[in-house]
Amino acid sequence: MIKRSEPADNEVILGILNGSKGILEEIYKAYFPMILQLVVMNNGNDDDAKDVFQESVIVLYDKVKKGDFVLNSKLKTFLYSVCRRLWLKRLAQKSRNTGNITDFEDVLTVEDDIERHEEKDRQFTMMESALGRLGEPCKTIIEDYYINNRSMQEICEKFGYTNADNAKNQKYKCLQRLKKLFFQG
Repeated sequence: MIKRSEPADNEVILGILNGSKGILEEIYKAYFPMILQLVVMNNGNDDDAKDVFQESVIVLYDKVKKGDFVLNSKLKTFLYSVCRRLWLKRLAQKSRNTGNITDFEDVLTVEDDIERHEEKDRQFTMMESALGRLGEPCKTIIEDYYINNRSMQEICEKFGYTNADNAKNQKYKCLQRLKKLFFQG
């Protein structure tokens, strides 16, 4: 299998600034397969992946066109992070059966909200870091409950707790440890 080469990050940014039509195609070819895998492996389908990827490219495009965009990571990491956050948001909305996805789209495209979006990015990164330092079984319990929408009964059975209340107590302790790690930075 031939691996597609990724365009250089600065080429992408310059291409967006210069209005290059081909740069969007290059971004799609280089990074969409990674996003497709992310979404499909997390209860989504091809159309969901296309929607989330398109939204992330719009976020990138808007930020670059604003003129003061600074890429603090690889472009691939930036797009993956935005897509992951958008997809997790959609999953949370689906599980609650409330909210409207277009409300979130509006937030992403309004210039006044870019600072808030960047602050959420920073907090998301800090939370990922804290979750990575949390250790097992806490990391899996938190992910199972909040990201994979598993019930306390399912978590109880998976980890061998005597009842769902014991699993709920463990989840609470894990949340307290996660909170402590998050605020330690």
